[in-house]
Amino acid sequence: MSEPDLSFLDPAGRQPAAAEHMPRPPASPSRTPGASAEGLVADLRAYQAELENQNKVLRYSQAVAESAYERFETLFASVPLALMVVDDHDMVVQANSMAHRSFQPTERDRPLTALMPFVCPQDAARVREAFTQAQDLGHSEVKEVVFLISDAARITGDLHIAHIEAPQTSGPPLSQFLCAVIDQGPLLAERQALQHSAETLQQRNEQIRASEKRLEAVINSALDAIICVDQHQRITVFNPTAAALFQCSASDALGSTLDRFLPDAAQALAFAQLTTQALLGEMTALTASGKELAVEVSVSFERHADGETTTVFARDLTGRKKAEAHRNELEAQLRESHKMQAVGTMAGGIAHDFNNILGAILGNVELAKADCATHAPGSPVLESLLEIDKAGRRARDLVRQILTFSRNEPPQRSAVSLAEVVHDTERLLRVTLPPAIELHMQLQAGLPPVLADATQVEQALLNLCTNAVHAIGTERGSIHVEAATVQPDQRLTERLGLAPIDYVALTVRDTGPGMDAATLERIFEPFFTTKPVGQGTGLGLAVVHGVMRTHEGGVDVQSTPGQGSRFTLYFPVATGATASTPASAAADAPAHPAPQAQPPATEAAASAPVPAAPPSPTPAKKHHVMYVDDDQALVFLVQRLLRRRGYEVSGYTDPHEATAALRAAPQAYDLLVTDYNMPGFCGVDLVREARLIRPDLPVALASGYVTAEIEQAALAEGAQALIHKPNDVEELCATVQRLIVGHDPA
Repeated sequence: MSEPDLSFLDPAGRQPAAAEHMPRPPASPSRTPGASAEGLVADLRAYQAELENQNKVLRYSQAVAESAYERFETLFASVPLALMVVDDHDMVVQANSMAHRSFQPTERDRPLTALMPFVCPQDAARVREAFTQAQDLGHSEVKEVVFLISDAARITGDLHIAHIEAPQTSGPPLSQFLCAVIDQGPLLAERQALQHSAETLQQRNEQIRASEKRLEAVINSALDAIICVDQHQRITVFNPTAAALFQCSASDALGSTLDRFLPDAAQALAFAQLTTQALLGEMTALTASGKELAVEVSVSFERHADGETTTVFARDLTGRKKAEAHRNELEAQLRESHKMQAVGTMAGGIAHDFNNILGAILGNVELAKADCATHAPGSPVLESLLEIDKAGRRARDLVRQILTFSRNEPPQRSAVSLAEVVHDTERLLRVTLPPAIELHMQLQAGLPPVLADATQVEQALLNLCTNAVHAIGTERGSIHVEAATVQPDQRLTERLGLAPIDYVALTVRDTGPGMDAATLERIFEPFFTTKPVGQGTGLGLAVVHGVMRTHEGGVDVQSTPGQGSRFTLYFPVATGATASTPASAAADAPAHPAPQAQPPATEAAASAPVPAAPPSPTPAKKHHVMYVDDDQALVFLVQRLLRRRGYEVSGYTDPHEATAALRAAPQAYDLLVTDYNMPGFCGVDLVREARLIRPDLPVALASGYVTAEIEQAALAEGAQALIHKPNDVEELCATVQRLIVGHDPA
């Protein structure tokens, strides 16, 4: 039997044609007709059996092929990959369900008819090159191709391509490509997540390193001492502030126990089990050399896997304690300044009222002495009047010192040569200096001029030297007067309230008994004195204090019991000015300066015989003077004084009544003299009203407290003269005569 024809199993058609393998009827030899018929039947039967066998084989082969095709279709459809068959024209011939679900998720999406429209334009060239390579080599692959499914959806996957040829019933086989898309989205997402995690971890590490650097910088630059100790109280961190505070290097301190520097803080670490932080307050610390320090301590406790760490913060209280002491000192000075200001204001008010009383006393004494002109020079009445006059003049000088102390307005200062002022005072002192006391002058050569009032500077220096003489008493001693240019340091400027400029320091020191701390606290109080009753007024140093305050300077006192006293006056240097001598300063002063403190009148001057009042000229007509003062005694006194000189006087204690009288008869008066300070009224206002009523009326303003501001205001309103109270009778009468004569039409 011949082989069955299985050429249909070869899809490529490599088997020979079926006709070539079909059994042929055997060639039979020439037979006889009878024998040939039987042989032909047998051949046909054999051929029929062979055909039946071949049919069975064909049916079996067909069944096997159909089974294989079904398995391929099942595998192609159920494999979890997007599979598709693409021809040479990019048409999708066949695609499994996974491909349809991936490339066409919804019915509204683009249908899967071609592969290249889904490929991202950036990857299109790589995909075309892969198809060309698969056609040449049989297979190829492209990594991470992006397939655009829709505007919001895309697939990133690897494209695997295999080249296949499909047989045709006629003609050459058809070239096709089996494409498999392996979705790399989850893998890429995981990879991106890992990359993001790595980047985040790197950023965290950098942040941790930066945080550690910042923490180190904060610890190293902290103004407080920071010490970290472990659970065994061994120092692990010792910042530079701690090294400076405890005078110990960090290398030496590391590893030491905490009680080496903070003996009292070690026992406080027991609070670690109760709280995370604690304020221990002020403690005593020790430096490396054993010196004690006052510090404020707080602690912080931290628990971690390796154990516990305690951070100790120590703040140096040395500067704070010094600042508190300095502040207390400044507060004491401020309280003293307020007290001095209050006392000065009170003393000024008392002195103002006392001026009126003294004016009445001295004026009536002058009248009484004139009435006693016929008595003998040594008569008891005249001696009593002279004693009253002497006491009144001493009281007047005392009031002027009080006013000098209480005055708050700046004096008329100019560039003054302090050396000349000191030498003038020296000449006055050497005349009255006791023989047992030596006076030494030491003035720096080329002293710059100071901005001061020469008279007040002389008064302050005279008061200091007089106090030094009284302090030395009858013992042998010496007084040293020194002057030099200085620039006070910051502590002195803050303590005395000085500006940071150059000063000339005028120092007066003596070899007297000195003063204790209680006396030093009160030496500038008015009327405070350590002298016996009747030997001192207690205003000498108060006047010095007032002079330095108005000169924008300061006075510094240093004294120790048994070692004498030292007073230093700081006068600001006059920049860009030429110094004037005391004589020229006095010549350039205004015609009516503010009252200055003067030494008491001498005994000889007080006891000199008083000449009789000169006869007043007899005028053709009596000049009418209006005198206004709130003190009835002064009004009565002035009326008596001026009437004796031939004047007609109208006295008023109420400025409103005086204004009404002047308005009623403005031409009846030849002169108006008014007090400056009256209850509810100011003399300047009365001057202004008088000038409005009668512009040509001479006006004079009288006051026991004439300041530069009062003088400027009075002159601006038209006052022709300022009269200081209490004043001499001759001075008052001369001023009245000058003003009336100067405005007399005759």
